[in-house]
Amino acid sequence: MAFTLRLGAQAPDFNLPGVDGRDYALGDFKSAPILVIEFSCNHCPFVIGSEDRLKALHRKYGPRGVAIVAINSNETVHHPDDSFDHMVTRAKKDALPWVYVRDESQDVARAYGALRTPHFYVFDSSRRLRYGGRMDDNPHEADKATTHELADALDALLADQEPPITLTNPIGCNVKWIGQDAHWMPPEACDLV
Repeated sequence: MAFTLRLGAQAPDFNLPGVDGRDYALGDFKSAPILVIEFSCNHCPFVIGSEDRLKALHRKYGPRGVAIVAINSNETVHHPDDSFDHMVTRAKKDALPWVYVRDESQDVARAYGALRTPHFYVFDSSRRLRYGGRMDDNPHEADKATTHELADALDALLADQEPPITLTNPIGCNVKWIGQDAHWMPPEACDLV
């Protein structure tokens, strides 16, 4: 069986604490016609390098009903900057406008098959996966990006069309799994990488 959630699959449910003091579940976003789940963290240079672009996406698509939830699943023994307290600090300092939640057990990362940070999953109103992968082809430098797969998928779905590209390899740091080397991936994760 593949590690990463397959196209057309239903979004796995979750119940995770947010940096704003609330707990969030999948059902909290039921009014959003499109839901973007991003596996993220505090320290990854790929996440940091694409953060302004994600803020721009939020400004453009948020008013059209697109909800964004960022999930930090990284272990914190070797990556203490990814702790919940550091998430709260970062969210305030960087004025993150989306929901930012902590997956301490890593159960949600496993359910979605998160490979890297960032790794994006786009779900339609039925919460079926319609796009999975990267934001674009250069998370470090926005001006050098030549593709825009995440925005293209959102544009298509908002127009009731099929995204032109539905699956890409995410570009970023590996999810930091509990008890594993920083570069380890589950053996079955070779379905995308």
